[in-house]
Amino acid sequence: MKKLQILGTGCPKCKTLTENAKKAVENMGGDYEIVKIEDITEIMNMGVMMTPALAIDGEIKSTGKVLSAEEIEKLL
Repeated sequence: MKKLQILGTGCPKCKTLTENAKKAVENMGGDYEIVKIEDITEIMNMGVMMTPALAIDGEIKSTGKVLSAEEIEKLL
């Protein structure tokens, strides 16, 4: 199971990234878990200084922008 981690404090962009990740997972039809990380200390410990951010299995793939569902599918 792949883990998609959405890093952000709950701002509108973070919520949009979460929705786009859900759409990407639906479209892919695989075994994925979406985890939201809102704790600023944990976000900083992962090396992220700009949110929203997306990590897949703990590896940061994007920071500071909202990826579309299609862009997330390409990363998966």
